Amino acid sequence: MGPYIGILAIVGIAAALSAGLATLAWVLGPKRVTAYKQSPYECGVAPVGDAKERFPVKFYLVAILFILFDIEVVFLWAWMTVYKDSSIEFMKFSFIEFLTYMSTWILGYVYAVRVGAIDWDDTATISPAKLGEPVTVTTLPTVEGAA
Repeated sequence: MGPYIGILAIVGIAAALSAGLATLAWVLGPKRVTAYKQSPYECGVAPVGDAKERFPVKFYLVAILFILFDIEVVFLWAWMTVYKDSSIEFMKFSFIEFLTYMSTWILGYVYAVRVGAIDWDDTATISPAKLGEPVTVTTLPTVEGAA
């Protein structure tokens, strides 16, 4: 347990300092309660529409694509560090594997662009009320004499 005493001391000091500063901010901080701060949407965007409306998942799709295409840098960095100090046979094999990997990556990128996964134009998916445009309500024609 001796080697871990320093780590435990640092964790304890960090916890005590965090708790102390949070308590000080709560005790000494201003407590102005306004109607604006008590509203559920303090960001300034007034809620429009029904809460059960379908949520656009475009942001999450782009975030997942970013993670998938960004993680490849980690693999390429590891490959480059091993590649520079290796034998010629390994270099040939590794280069073929690299080309296979990059072709798969490019194919995935082309697919993502083709299906519009990184297209930020949300005007087709957001309701017109949220865009600030006037909403026109159309009614279906009724048949005379139908009950």
